[in-house]
Amino acid sequence: MEKSSCELLSLSYPNVSELENLRWTILVNLVFNNFLSYTAIMLNVVTIHAMRKTSSSPDTLKTLLLNLAVTDVGVGLIVQPIYSSVLVKWLQQNIEDCNFRSAFVMILSTFCLASFLGVVAVSVDRFLAIHLHLRYQELVTHKRVVAVVISIWLLSVISPVVVFWLLPDMASLLTSFGYVGLFLTTLVYIRIYFTARRHENQIQALQVQDIGENNEIASFASLIKSAVGIFYVYLVFLICYMPLLICSVATEINGPSVPLKSWIIFSMTFLFLGSSLNPVIYCWKMRHIRHAIMELLRNMPWLKNRVPHLS
Repeated sequence: MEKSSCELLSLSYPNVSELENLRWTILVNLVFNNFLSYTAIMLNVVTIHAMRKTSSSPDTLKTLLLNLAVTDVGVGLIVQPIYSSVLVKWLQQNIEDCNFRSAFVMILSTFCLASFLGVVAVSVDRFLAIHLHLRYQELVTHKRVVAVVISIWLLSVISPVVVFWLLPDMASLLTSFGYVGLFLTTLVYIRIYFTARRHENQIQALQVQDIGENNEIASFASLIKSAVGIFYVYLVFLICYMPLLICSVATEINGPSVPLKSWIIFSMTFLFLGSSLNPVIYCWKMRHIRHAIMELLRNMPWLKNRVPHLS
């Protein structure tokens, strides 16, 4: 089983004879990966601190966003340094042994799966908030959300171990579940769009009738903004993961080649870009998080009087 697992992983990895031809590709990706590792850690740590300080967002949404941010910190703190060590070995014309390679892929898969399930969970949460509206707080409690987060991490840790150590032939099955998850999440956002349009028409009707429902209008507008912010997170997730998925399919169809392995190395680095972009999206699309981050930066001694005040 271990041999078949290593053979499966070796399809996408360069061998010793290919390392010289990939030298510049490896060097460029090493530089970018180290930079993205630093930004992923710093931006998400600041975001986590800001989320903990803000009180305007529901505890359920805050917990799910904190889970995503912690996952992104883990990518920058654990996964990317290991990937950098792999790239350094390749620059030294060395190939890592099977156990190290399997361990790296399992760690990478754990955080990728946790990130994917985290995005799905927060997307479903925003759908329920818009679709259920007044019943949302009754059905989606903080305890249930915490249970979901724990389940996400248990599944993310157990699944790669089972696939890569015990049942490597099931790797394609895990990939299939990923495609199904992407499809279902896309359906969720389609439903969010139509539900938002229906509620928008209802609110416009209330405004025409001069019914004073200002609180309901403001609450729904806030839900829509948070859903749009999470949609951008989902979109970045898709864009960052798509090159690696395309390269994997191309490897299955055409077999491994030096140009394709070069693209796989770039797609791995691009995969990690999402961990640095997510905090930017939170700051851009969610006002309460943006204000909390600005307040945090404004209180830092070396940034006082340099951070603008926001209204």
